[in-house]
Amino acid sequence: MPSPEPPAIAAEILRLTASRSPGQSVSPNDVARSLAAGDEAAWRSLLGPVRRAALALAAEGRLEILRKGKPVPAAEARGVIRLRQPGGSAAA
Repeated sequence: MPSPEPPAIAAEILRLTASRSPGQSVSPNDVARSLAAGDEAAWRSLLGPVRRAALALAAEGRLEILRKGKPVPAAEARGVIRLRQPGGSAAA
C-alpha cells in the first residue's frame, strides 16, 4: 500500500476530530487505521506520518494535542497522545 501524502493525512486527522463531539478526542492509531482502510499490517507504518502531520496542524493552531488529558504544546508532545479540535474542554 502506498503511503498517503501529508495533506491527505492532515485532512483525515481534521475529518476524524471534527466528527467527534466537542471536547472529544481521537487517537493517532484511529487515524492510521482509517488511512490504512482495514489493512492491519499497514496502519502501524502510518503512525509516524500521522504524528508528524498532527504536530504540524498543532503548530498552525488547527489541532490540539493532549497528553494525560491536558493540552500540551506540540514541542512537548511525547509518548501517548490524543488529538482534538481546538477549544475543547473535556478529554476523551
